[in-house]
Amino acid sequence: MRPLWKQKKAFFYKLQPFFFRTGLRYLAWFKLLEPFISICIPAYKRVGFLRRLLDSIALQSYRHFEVVVSDDSDDDSVQRLMAEYQSRFPLRYYKNSPALGTPANWNYAISKAEGEWIKLVHDDDWFASANSLAIFARHAGNGKRFVFSAYRNIFTDTGREEEKRWKVPYNKAILREPNILLADNVIGPPSVTLVHRDIAQQYDERLKWRVDMEFYIRLLRQEQQYCYIDEPLVNVGISQTQVTESCIYNPAVELPEGWLLLEKHGRRALRNIWVYDAWWRLLRNMEIRSVDQLTRYVPAAWPPVIYAMVKDLSLCPRVWLKLGAVSKIWMGLSYVKNYAKTGVAR
Repeated sequence: MRPLWKQKKAFFYKLQPFFFRTGLRYLAWFKLLEPFISICIPAYKRVGFLRRLLDSIALQSYRHFEVVVSDDSDDDSVQRLMAEYQSRFPLRYYKNSPALGTPANWNYAISKAEGEWIKLVHDDDWFASANSLAIFARHAGNGKRFVFSAYRNIFTDTGREEEKRWKVPYNKAILREPNILLADNVIGPPSVTLVHRDIAQQYDERLKWRVDMEFYIRLLRQEQQYCYIDEPLVNVGISQTQVTESCIYNPAVELPEGWLLLEKHGRRALRNIWVYDAWWRLLRNMEIRSVDQLTRYVPAAWPPVIYAMVKDLSLCPRVWLKLGAVSKIWMGLSYVKNYAKTGVAR
């Protein structure tokens, strides 16, 4: 008969597979407790819009998520609304005092996320159907860490709807030169995106108007791939209260941010005619026709190609520039003439 200590040792060895399997089951169980998607909502007062978003979240068939709300409001309206939803889904609320502002509030909400994937959603946007989040989650498993979908613009004043889908010419062009987003932000607002948490990029807090576009430029350059879902999964509310309305074609906003984009990403992007045309239309629509106008808003040196573009705009009568075909031809001539200046290192 074997000694008792050897019997105990043999018994322990027999139990090892049981402990191992049990440990794995508990690990899997705890893993399931972690949210797969964090819906991050930077909020500011608009509780009517926010309620619409939270109701659309409560309807989602996919439940492996959490909601993180970062509140910049100077009252308790958002906080009181949160109490109504605490029992409907996992919800964490953070009050910012003082207010962080856009886009610092976005970054703060994201910093509080615990999910594997980050779904930033503005408080005036909402999910288009009960299956929207499930479809996002399904595409999150395809090996690409930057996902976005088609969407609908909903104009709150009129109720008009405008469906926005991916444009085929951008399929590979946007990877070759992400700065073409300046010509047309075909991705859309952050609410239509899903980003893996391992991507360390943050929204640049120096920007206000071009902030999402500049974020996408860095993501596309880093990842060199993306996943597009050709189904409108998000409704985007368009109203007069948005930051967009106070920034578009406002030289006090557009020119400093445009200069910063050139500083961050270089002027070589202007070799792409789509990017050159985007700058041409931007300067034309703000009626920038002299170097003095540029330096009034940005007292710093601009790239020579921008100076040359402004000079070309000044040589064309304003009334001609209002004719689309004439402006496009003039832009093309300017592009050919100034192409060499676009290659100068920044």
